[in-house]
Amino acid sequence: MRQTKRAFLILEDGTTFEGKSFGYETSTAGEVVFNTAMTGYPESLTDPSYQGQILVTTYPILGNYGVPPRREKDDVSEYYESDSIHCRAIVAQDYSHEHSHWQADRSLADWLKEEKIPGIYGIDTRALTKHLREHGSMLGKIIVEGQPDVEFYDPNKENLVARVSCKNVEIHGEGPKTVVLVDCGVKHNIIRCLTRRGVKVVRVPWNYDFTSIPYDGLFISNGPGNPDMATETVELIRKAMEIGKPICGICMGNQLLAKAAGAKTYKLKYGHRSHNQPVRRAGTESCFITSQNHGFAVDNDTLPADWEPLFINMNDGTNEGIRHKEKPFFSAQFHPEASSGPKDTEFLFDEFVNML
Repeated sequence: MRQTKRAFLILEDGTTFEGKSFGYETSTAGEVVFNTAMTGYPESLTDPSYQGQILVTTYPILGNYGVPPRREKDDVSEYYESDSIHCRAIVAQDYSHEHSHWQADRSLADWLKEEKIPGIYGIDTRALTKHLREHGSMLGKIIVEGQPDVEFYDPNKENLVARVSCKNVEIHGEGPKTVVLVDCGVKHNIIRCLTRRGVKVVRVPWNYDFTSIPYDGLFISNGPGNPDMATETVELIRKAMEIGKPICGICMGNQLLAKAAGAKTYKLKYGHRSHNQPVRRAGTESCFITSQNHGFAVDNDTLPADWEPLFINMNDGTNEGIRHKEKPFFSAQFHPEASSGPKDTEFLFDEFVNML
């Protein structure tokens, strides 16, 4: 019989949920957020945008298809979105101890233990999600039976972009056009989507002065935490805007581009984390289902006169992208590269590359 230890998720307001440990047996703390996607836990766990967060999965079963092998293609992970797990822990209603998938080479539990990440199952994730939806994302900690207590930890008070960004300049792909990719916590599928379109990608750290090197276009990646912390990136984007070459951003990239333009951002009550967020292209009747993972948003009312919303969220009316009215600058708050999730908006990469 399988031996499991009790584990507790304790929220900052004192609400406590008891479950069982299935990952690495240690205590941890972070911001508790929920994701309503039905699949894609390998991609979510390795998404740098989850840095510092405790991830709650609303789909009731976790681990049923195991974990794909570690394999690289064109210098990036073939099945993962980065080289390691970034969230502090993962929480599920039920964990499947037996997995089945033709690509799987180990279980989710084994992977979590390898990377020293706790996992809890047996939690009433419906009740937990309703609590977070009503009160907003909040700090929490996980205490595994027999392990010491820990303090609550607020990741939004740290510069998480600096933590997850690459440390050195990297080159990916080749082609007649060069795109500088500012790594604020880039998902590997953004790199795949760009190199697949025949461009050379120069991946640079979040605070690297890329304006000193030749390039045809600038791409600003996704990333974790509070955009107010990445002030150096914002200043570099402003320099790039003066140069005038095409600029595109995704997720954190949308927020940083907006801040460089002079707009403000704010924290959402519980964020958007799912595969089923509907957005409408502003000024049209065209709607798309998108993959999303963000806790902050651009304030549309603070956009300067020469900027306008590009996409609007159909659920709550929040900003999902911006564009300059005359210059080749635009961004999306959602993830057109998906991985995981729908690929309905991958055409945005084509729009950007065609600008170069």
